[in-house]
Amino acid sequence: MRLDVLDRGYGAGTKLLFAVIRLFSGHAVPDAAKLTFYRSDFYGARAKEFTHLAMRGPSAWSVGDRELMAAHVSAVNECAFCVGAHTATAAQAYQDRPRVAAVLADLESAPIAEPLRATLRMLGKLTRDGTIDAEDVREVLAAGVSPQQVEDALAVCAAFNTTNRLADAFGFELLGPEGYEAGAGYLLKRGYR
Repeated sequence: MRLDVLDRGYGAGTKLLFAVIRLFSGHAVPDAAKLTFYRSDFYGARAKEFTHLAMRGPSAWSVGDRELMAAHVSAVNECAFCVGAHTATAAQAYQDRPRVAAVLADLESAPIAEPLRATLRMLGKLTRDGTIDAEDVREVLAAGVSPQQVEDALAVCAAFNTTNRLADAFGFELLGPEGYEAGAGYLLKRGYR
């Protein structure tokens, strides 16, 4: 059930911004963006800052890698909106849609390097089980992932486990392929701020 709070409760400036976005992009503002503007002092400003840092801050992981992590976490959580959004963004970042699809279809046989596979495996376990242990982290480190990369990946996981739950709780409206592609272009150009 969609919570209509995302369709009302904004000030005049935010309503004007949404209208300008729709005018220039040809698309309505997605619910994920609307959520960050609704009571931004309570959630949105902090969420945008944290997510932007996790997804676009300094990291040995590429933007494509982090978008793929977001898509993978979202797939484990069965969050249709976020799977669509971050699959499209990862595919554009890598310029390789079949590779992204292969990872989401079968992580173990997908054509990716072992450090990324081991990291995605760990994020999947953390998302599914709600916990990982030292052995899980040791396996990722043994695959060639640095301690900082583990920390960076865990930040992506935290951001999207939160976003996935909010997307499902608010009933984010699913977009068509064109809407996800447009959103992906925006995220790659501007990030999460």
